[in-house]
Amino acid sequence: MDVHQPRRPHRLGWLPAVDAARCTGCGWCVAACNLHLLSLEVQQWKKASTLQDADRCTGCSDCAVTCPFHAITMRKG
Repeated sequence: MDVHQPRRPHRLGWLPAVDAARCTGCGWCVAACNLHLLSLEVQQWKKASTLQDADRCTGCSDCAVTCPFHAITMRKG
C-alpha cells in the first residue's frame, strides 16, 4: 500500500469537523492523516486538532475513525 493513499475511499466534499470539547489533543488523528493535513494547536489553554488545508482533504475519514474520543465527525463541506 502506498503510504500516501488513504485506507478508505475518497469522499470529496466531506471534511473532518473537530469537537473541541471532546478533543484531548492526543494526536492520533494527526498520525492517521497520510496527507499531513491535521495538526495540534493550542486553543484556550489546551491542545486540539485543526485541519490545515481543507482543499487537499480527500474525505477518507481515517482521522475520524482513528479518534478514540469520537471528537471528529465528517461533514459535507
